[in-house]
Amino acid sequence: MTVEFDRSADAGARRIGWASRGMPVLHAISERLASDGALRGLRVGVGLVLEPKTANLALALRDAGAEVSVYCGGHSTDQATADALAAAGVAVFAEEGATEQRDEELVRAYLATDPDILLDDGASVIRLAHREFPELVDRLLGAAEETTSGVRPLRAMHADGALRIPVIAVNDAKTKYLFDNVYGTGQSCVMTLLDVTNLQLAGRVVVVVGYGWVGNGVARHAAALGARVVVVELDPIKALQAIHDGHRVMSLREAAPKAEVVFAATGIAGAVTAAHADLMPDGVILCTAGGGAFELPMAELDALGTASVVRAGVTQYVQPSGRTVLVISEGDCLNCADGEGNPIEVMDLSLSLQALAAEQIATTARHWEPGVYAVSGDVENEVALIRLRHEGATLEPLTDELAAALRSW
Repeated sequence: MTVEFDRSADAGARRIGWASRGMPVLHAISERLASDGALRGLRVGVGLVLEPKTANLALALRDAGAEVSVYCGGHSTDQATADALAAAGVAVFAEEGATEQRDEELVRAYLATDPDILLDDGASVIRLAHREFPELVDRLLGAAEETTSGVRPLRAMHADGALRIPVIAVNDAKTKYLFDNVYGTGQSCVMTLLDVTNLQLAGRVVVVVGYGWVGNGVARHAAALGARVVVVELDPIKALQAIHDGHRVMSLREAAPKAEVVFAATGIAGAVTAAHADLMPDGVILCTAGGGAFELPMAELDALGTASVVRAGVTQYVQPSGRTVLVISEGDCLNCADGEGNPIEVMDLSLSLQALAAEQIATTARHWEPGVYAVSGDVENEVALIRLRHEGATLEPLTDELAAALRSW
């Protein structure tokens, strides 16, 4: 058992090292945090997808003097990475393939470490803490949220007067959503689908449900590979943008009979219903980009009692009509469940924002009222400038004449 753990930890350490090569922003911020001591002695809980890039964030926070614990659900945990972090002395509460019951045990043990700061993905841990660990919430300095699907319920909690801590919406930073969501999630979800199925997208009708930043990226990458993209959207402005980007726009009921691949990219429960699935052709592929299985009609599909794994990562359901529905990654976000997540370079930006959010919570946000707060412009510029310097880019200097022109009316 020890030999297997060591081998897994060694493999994980190599992958963490490979990711580290592409994360110059996080390195620079880590060095500054270690020097200024803002996080020294604080307990930071990292509840993000557990793979080599987020492992680098955990190690950066540790090196900055924080006591770090890591939690992740079984569908999004890379075991070699978890073993490598544990071997490096980080408290890890994550097991690849853990059952729902085991996940619940692990997240409770994670919260029992009594973190001062939570870095969350999907707001699942923040919401659990509010529901069942009120004394912990009383002690929390604050939290940061990574995703669109997490920021939305936190804003709803705040509107209802239920949110009791300040939360920094990392997802809403331009240096996050313009890169991570569009280029990162778009690329990794499309590429994971191709890896899992070994199919091509060229000529297929790909329906993208939701045209936020993730849906935009999925549509862009699918179209680049020759797919015929149809966008489903509630918002007329986003729908019009999809038209200008070269895609067709339809209701899901209208698009369903033509759909060959469906990406749910809304972060909203019930975006694709069983009634929609009933209209889809035999062999349609359903998957989730950026959100979770709650976007798909998994309860109704599971109730059919016909599930069979036809390929690693692909579950087939037979409907009463005899038509089949194929679901990738059991409906979970496929790039995390069956891929390696988003590309290293874009995650360097997002995870650097998480590190800076932790610093802001430690130094300033602990005094804020409960609510959802934006990442400051100074923080966003710091991340962008570090990356630009690494790329050898230079900005046009702001001369007195240009400054005057900008102020003129």
